[in-house]
Amino acid sequence: MAAPRENVNLLFKLYCLAVMTLVAATYTIALRYTRTSDKELYFSTTAVCITEVIKLLLSVGILAKETGNLGRFKASLRENVLGSPKELMKLSVPSLVYAVQNNMAFLALSNLDAAVYQVTYQLKIPCTALCTVLMLNRTLSKLQWISVFMLCGGVILVQWKPAQATKVVVEQNPLLGFGAIAVAVLCSGFAVLASVGGLYTSIVVKYTDNIMKGFSAAAAIVLSTIASVMLFGLQITLTFALGTLLVCVSIYLYGLPRQDTTSIQQGETDSKERVIGV
Repeated sequence: MAAPRENVNLLFKLYCLAVMTLVAATYTIALRYTRTSDKELYFSTTAVCITEVIKLLLSVGILAKETGNLGRFKASLRENVLGSPKELMKLSVPSLVYAVQNNMAFLALSNLDAAVYQVTYQLKIPCTALCTVLMLNRTLSKLQWISVFMLCGGVILVQWKPAQATKVVVEQNPLLGFGAIAVAVLCSGFAVLASVGGLYTSIVVKYTDNIMKGFSAAAAIVLSTIASVMLFGLQITLTFALGTLLVCVSIYLYGLPRQDTTSIQQGETDSKERVIGV
């Protein structure tokens, strides 16, 4: 039987939801803004490297706080890092995938609007779903399959006639941007099977449910769209609006808990046994 989720109050869940939404929306908007500036662009590889160094320092700081003293800190590093070379090599695979994924995000946001990127990047949901079905032999409910196809249809609508940003003057290649998202989505689907990326994401996964995470993703799309209209002069088309709506609805449907039919089936079995007994 699965372990029960830790009891946390609603206020903390709402805090996680708000921060997760703001992080997703702010990251996309800030990245898009810096990649469309008329000034000299920075190297995306340098930005990714600096980000990972910061995460490493934060992780070391958290570990030092949890261990309490220098001796236990060294012992923990020796046991879990230096003393586990095989596990370290296993973790290097998703780490490499994440590096490719993050660089593809920079390339995609250099050629696609932030709102279009947010919507299209949700293809990671069906990609991850297919990976779990094919590699882990898991099953999806009918509602989840419907939501997967609905999400793909929404992305197709968004990409059919992409919304244009009137305030962006740099040259863009939407096809290249979509190709970069495709690579990032494939990387995301594979890497999720191996590890959970991000320090804050681990807290969110622990203390929130799928419905809240789905709502956060939809809210991030809405915030990114509003910010894109204000900052980049995004012109929202009918196909973009319909596609975005389909994607948001499908994210919600995919995250709905699966109905537990065990008690129903047990009840039916007991009824049949009573009938036979009579």
